[in-house]
Amino acid sequence: MPDVQLILRSTRVITPEGTRPASVTVADGRIVDVLPHDTVVPAAARLEDVGDDAVLPGLVDSHVHVNDPGRSEWEGFWTATRAAAAGGITTLIDMPLNSLPPTTTAGNLRVKQEVARPKAHVDTGFWGGAVPGNVSSLRLLHEAGVFGFKCFLSPSGVEEFPEVDPAQLAAAVSEIATFDGLLIVHAEDPGHLAAAPQEGGPAYAGFLASRPRAAENDAIALLIKTAREYDARVHVLHLSSSDALPLIAAAKREGVRITAETCPHFLTLTAEEVPDGATEFKCCPPIRERANQDALWQGLADGTLDCVVSDHSPCTPDLKTPDFGTAWGGISSLQLGLPAMWTAARERGHTLEDVVRWMSAGPARLAGLAGKGAIAPGRDADFAVFAPEQTFTVDPARLHHRNRITAYAGKTLHGVVRATWLRGERIAEDGRITTRTGRLIERNST
Repeated sequence: MPDVQLILRSTRVITPEGTRPASVTVADGRIVDVLPHDTVVPAAARLEDVGDDAVLPGLVDSHVHVNDPGRSEWEGFWTATRAAAAGGITTLIDMPLNSLPPTTTAGNLRVKQEVARPKAHVDTGFWGGAVPGNVSSLRLLHEAGVFGFKCFLSPSGVEEFPEVDPAQLAAAVSEIATFDGLLIVHAEDPGHLAAAPQEGGPAYAGFLASRPRAAENDAIALLIKTAREYDARVHVLHLSSSDALPLIAAAKREGVRITAETCPHFLTLTAEEVPDGATEFKCCPPIRERANQDALWQGLADGTLDCVVSDHSPCTPDLKTPDFGTAWGGISSLQLGLPAMWTAARERGHTLEDVVRWMSAGPARLAGLAGKGAIAPGRDADFAVFAPEQTFTVDPARLHHRNRITAYAGKTLHGVVRATWLRGERIAEDGRITTRTGRLIERNST
């Protein structure tokens, strides 16, 4: 066993067994043990005592649109991974669309990896894409290390990443099931979207009516049916409609291999509070009403929902026009997800242990990252040092995102990320990025 090089000590260390005072010992970037708080520090080890600040496992965000290369003016690996580090995220997985080229072939994956490698401040992996006509590329992408495959059941918003119809969905699921891969799905039914009123304009109510819950519900029903037929692993992305929760819960009880996520904006923001013209709140599927939000929280509490991830989908300011019909749909929240979630969770009686289960352990399990998601022996020494009682007011100028547009501007949030550690190295402190040690990761690589 290597000699301990670092001890991270706190009165509140959040482990799979609960929260307790502890000293976490680290060697060669991995956790050696979680010992009593008053453990004697070996002569060769460095002690970092963070007092009463909570020590969480580094967050895992499995739903990030980095848009690099090709649309790096929207974001980029340098800025996105710095924002992640400042927000307590130590691992992210990049979505296959909005970059040029999209990650729909092994060759395109290599292009993206070469762009990301010199820019990553946190560990960074990649989803592949399932689009019409690329079924023959899916196994090759899997063998190249992608964590799974994303598809859209409705238009994605970019022409180079078209949606799949039910027959194409079945073809992709059938192929992916042959190697027990994972399909992650933007589940909105295009027929419902086409039939819904498309008024446009500055009023949020009109936009909300254009993305009805039925679009999500029916798309998820189709996904469940297809997963059942092929005994395939599928995952519902950014669930917004609480009406679909009973469908997902029943499918899980039946043995269908389905999981689902939701996002901080669906759990912390409501349709009732969106001002006219405030398209920084626009995303697809949309932020819905307060009663819907209450039901999503219940879905988290009872395990129907498996994780909470950002769906960070930024753009340049000119694309956020004041017209909800024409503005780009996407919420920028990568750096703010942890305090936003904690602010709402504490008000509802949830604990930091719950937040860790939803934002670290859950996404790590989804992606198969055995070395991430918990403070436990053998895991990567990835930590977020968090002051849960402290508050701050969101100032967009202090964000590391390339375009500092956020629906959280001016909000007072509970919880300050004091520091972020990646494999035993401090990479961020008090909002400042201190070093760059991120690696590119592949499925089953950690």
